[in-house]
Amino acid sequence: MLGLLLRILPFWVREPLLIAVGSVLGVRLMYLAVRDHDRGVAGFGVVFLVFTAIRVYAVIRALRARRNPSPTTSAGWAAVDAAAQPQEQAQTQTQAKAQAKAQAATGPRPSPGTSEKEHNAWGQAIAAVAVFGALGAVLWVGPRFMPSDYNAPQPASCSDGAHDKLPKAYKGTPRPVTGEELCKALHRPDLARLLGTPGETATDVSSSNNTAPLTGEKVAQPEAEVTFDTYTVNVSATYDELSIDQYVKLMKFGDETDVKTLKVLGRPAVLSSDHTMKIEINLGGGRSSGPVEQGPLARTLSVALDRKDRGGYCDITVWSKSGALPNDGVLLSIAEKVLPGIPERPVR
Repeated sequence: MLGLLLRILPFWVREPLLIAVGSVLGVRLMYLAVRDHDRGVAGFGVVFLVFTAIRVYAVIRALRARRNPSPTTSAGWAAVDAAAQPQEQAQTQTQAKAQAKAQAATGPRPSPGTSEKEHNAWGQAIAAVAVFGALGAVLWVGPRFMPSDYNAPQPASCSDGAHDKLPKAYKGTPRPVTGEELCKALHRPDLARLLGTPGETATDVSSSNNTAPLTGEKVAQPEAEVTFDTYTVNVSATYDELSIDQYVKLMKFGDETDVKTLKVLGRPAVLSSDHTMKIEINLGGGRSSGPVEQGPLARTLSVALDRKDRGGYCDITVWSKSGALPNDGVLLSIAEKVLPGIPERPVR
């Protein structure tokens, strides 16, 4: 369709159109190549600029041909004029007076070197350059004010596809929450603001329907995790018989530090700190996988699944690669937003 349109357009419309489009695309591609250091894009930009230069050269030659016609053409027109002169001489003499009066009334006639067709060609050319120049300016400036959805990175979201079959531990009564339900409760629009980094967007979101380790897949332990540039937040719910009071007693035999008991939304809770694990897995390249090492410090808020602390708890853990941690108020704020999405464990 575009090729047919270009063949139908007159020369003085088609060529300025090609020059305008080629120059805009060429300059834009060269700008992107310099910004992104992309040689492939630079090659395409050079092609468009060379194509535009060829069209400019063709237009310049056409303009010179109009201004300075060749001698052969001038001689041919002179011969035609000489043959037609005897027949027109009589008419010219009889109409001289009438033409003089008409010229005096209407003004001087345009010179023979400036025809109406030439005026129309120049007008069409100027109009084409103006229209497509405006379009080029919109294409150039538009992305700065109207970001493209295609180029913009898409925010991470919880999976909404087909669900895996839940383990048998999830079929009890009442059924525990799933990893996807935890993800929806955690991945809130205001989560980055709660973490104290309102300008950040989640880079990764995941969830799983796990079971607690060392339980023979009899205890459901769904979890969800949201990662930002600064912090990572993990939420898990463990549906066992361990109460927060018993959990606090077990901490005395573990490596947890800075233990602090409190209540969150009327439920018993405990704050503690512990180091994450760092595992290096080599997928090739001649180097062996590294041993399990101690990772950065993480801060965890464990909250009972019901107000009477009859067993089961929810862990909200925050850590960062740099080892920096937010204050405990951040964990409490996140818990107050997430816990309403986890139903309290009813009486068994």
